[in-house]
Amino acid sequence: MTDSANTAPAQDHVLIFDTTLRDGEQSPGATMTHDEKLEIAEMLDDMGVDIIEAGFPIASEGDFNAVKEIAERSKNSVICGLSRANFKDIDRCFEAVKHAAQPRIHTFIGTSPLHRAIPNLSKDEMAEKIHETVTHARNLCDNVQWSPMDALRTEHDYLFRVIEIAIKAGATTINIPDTVGYTIPRESADLIAKIRENVPGADEVIFATHCHNDLGMATANSLAAVEAGARQIECTINGLGERAGNTALEEVVMALKVRNDTMPYRTGIDTTKIMGLSRRVAAVSGFNVQFNKAIVGKNAFAHESGIHQDGMLKNAETFEIMRPEDVGIAGTSLPLGKHSGRAALRSKMTELGFDLADNQLNDLFVRFKELADRKKEVFDDDIIALVQVEAGQADADTLQLKRLRVICGTDGPQEAELTLSVDGEEKSIDATGDGPVDAAFNAVKMVYPHNARLQLYQVHAVTEGTDAQATVSVRLEEDGRIATGSSADTDTVVASVKAYISALNRLIVRREKVAPGGDTKEINYKDVH
Repeated sequence: MTDSANTAPAQDHVLIFDTTLRDGEQSPGATMTHDEKLEIAEMLDDMGVDIIEAGFPIASEGDFNAVKEIAERSKNSVICGLSRANFKDIDRCFEAVKHAAQPRIHTFIGTSPLHRAIPNLSKDEMAEKIHETVTHARNLCDNVQWSPMDALRTEHDYLFRVIEIAIKAGATTINIPDTVGYTIPRESADLIAKIRENVPGADEVIFATHCHNDLGMATANSLAAVEAGARQIECTINGLGERAGNTALEEVVMALKVRNDTMPYRTGIDTTKIMGLSRRVAAVSGFNVQFNKAIVGKNAFAHESGIHQDGMLKNAETFEIMRPEDVGIAGTSLPLGKHSGRAALRSKMTELGFDLADNQLNDLFVRFKELADRKKEVFDDDIIALVQVEAGQADADTLQLKRLRVICGTDGPQEAELTLSVDGEEKSIDATGDGPVDAAFNAVKMVYPHNARLQLYQVHAVTEGTDAQATVSVRLEEDGRIATGSSADTDTVVASVKAYISALNRLIVRREKVAPGGDTKEINYKDVH
């Protein structure tokens, strides 16, 4: 028997299209800074994502610049920009992505009866518009993706017709979006199969699936589409996205890896980088991952039941279908303490998947020592919290906390004594409130008056024990602009004020950018895909 006879048949490559920076960022409050977008894009590129949808270039000058710089920096991934079905959008999109080694234009239009009614186009008028815009995109770029938004609620005969038009006009990828998360797995698979059977030229393009999680079936619907012939999955890190979110990258990738026996498809993702990306996206977006979230949740590999623990001690495979190391979770190790040195910290950071420059390590080491003086043991999650939170702080911030003292207890009112640096000038004030956090927030507002409204206030304990760090997320809204700030400290009130100030600093930056010539939003693309 020859060696070739023993070789497993080649498996189809399922392309991973990540839209964390575009669709994921549409979550209210999840807006990322320019530098954060560049950082996430670099991590996605390094992890092996096939296509990165870097943004919606015409939405704002900021979005355009981010997509352009990501395109210029990309090493491996196709860099894609989104555009509506008009020449202006498409031209702007290509201008942003054209310097990528592998650029892609992704243009879309809503094809369901509900979406056709918005621009008041007849079926024939929309068909002509699709032909014109896809042709225009293909004349600019060889790699064109087209999406019939709300495809799952579009009449099948019309859907087949417009897909054929897009293919003939030069689209190389046809994406089938479940825009409102309405479908079920059987229906998702059936639609892909029917399109491939009924559309001339279907065998010449790649079909993609883009599912939302409104009914909790985004991952199942995406995998069903793959089994029916789709070869591109559109997804986001942590399932980030508007409403209930998008298909989670980590879920579909690990499902294809763990159940390769029943779904014989491969991806190019380095799964050991999943946890690092998950943590970073959670930090910059301000959207914490739920503890029982599949793959990347804090409890995903935790076992508390006595029966489970006994089984794990005897054979890990008894209750684990994948190893923590497969997704980048380091094995159990001893915590660091106040006597640990830089070398130990650097080794720990490498183990946790962080590659820090010398100056970053030095800054982290100072904060680590400060924390170690207050805690008996500094665990992995404590260090991760330090890295993630401090990465969002800047020396040039308008507001900086200098001192805080609170008076609280059963006898009110609760009081906060605050000193805040405002553009380098220190200002102090006393304020009262309904609890120490409310008093401290009131003090900040008295020192720096503003109209921002508190939309979200979340507190999570990083580790166990009364000396645990608290990570706090704060989301503020002002005149339609939303900003999220986060911080960590063993003092919950201090962490709360730092997070509040972080969100305010981001609002200040965005407020300045809406001055003439600034980063004004030109369109609202909340319901795209």
